[in-house]
Amino acid sequence: MFIDSHCHIDFPELAARMPEILAKMAENKVSHALCVSVDLPDFPRVLALAELYPHIFASVGVHPDYEDTPEPSVEQLVELARHPKIVAIGETGLDYYRLEGDLEWQRERFRTHIRASRETRKPLIIHTRSASEDTIRIMREEGAGTDQGGVAGVMHCFTESLEVARASMEQGFYISFSGIVTFKSARELQAVALEVPLERMLIETDSPYLAPVPYRGKTNEPGYVAHVAEFIAKLKGVPVEQVAEQTSANFFELFKAAA
Repeated sequence: MFIDSHCHIDFPELAARMPEILAKMAENKVSHALCVSVDLPDFPRVLALAELYPHIFASVGVHPDYEDTPEPSVEQLVELARHPKIVAIGETGLDYYRLEGDLEWQRERFRTHIRASRETRKPLIIHTRSASEDTIRIMREEGAGTDQGGVAGVMHCFTESLEVARASMEQGFYISFSGIVTFKSARELQAVALEVPLERMLIETDSPYLAPVPYRGKTNEPGYVAHVAEFIAKLKGVPVEQVAEQTSANFFELFKAAA
């Protein structure tokens, strides 16, 4: 069985097709999925899915790309994370690709999430794009990793260098690969995936975005995470069952979710 460790099935294009989405998950042997929060106004619909379906988990957090949205406090994130189906804090992090100007607010928001993670003892879901140096620095300054008493978490939809992957793993973080790793143009990322041990790896869709080959360009969904696993298995020269078993075990170990 496979697990989609990061998806947004609460987004309208997927939520409207929920019976179909769940059926495709079952058909493709995807046993669980983590529906990830991107802002607080829409958090109730994320939680509602987790409450409705036993095999769907949720997180609470505010994405770094969401500039004009209510700013979370540590206390607010801690309170919302008390719900038993909330297994992580995030998605949080830094993104210097889409936004320009003074982004200190992004860095402060990131610090808020790390502090909430340390208080709740729930792992972080980190998004980083064109900001890896500051991301790693703040993770260290705030003690996000298990090496500093934090809970660590996952570097989601990873597209950075092997050096960034290693720096993250040194802090106890897992590295999650999305459909991007299956793209022909992603040679550098494939080289990273080859070096990341299965014991430190998760797989995801980030749906409805970034559908893997052979669905590239189409709306992504959790059922397609099997194609990510199949690609990684071929890349590493191991059975796909081994990728499925290890990444699923990693998911439950990290998020302390009930199978």
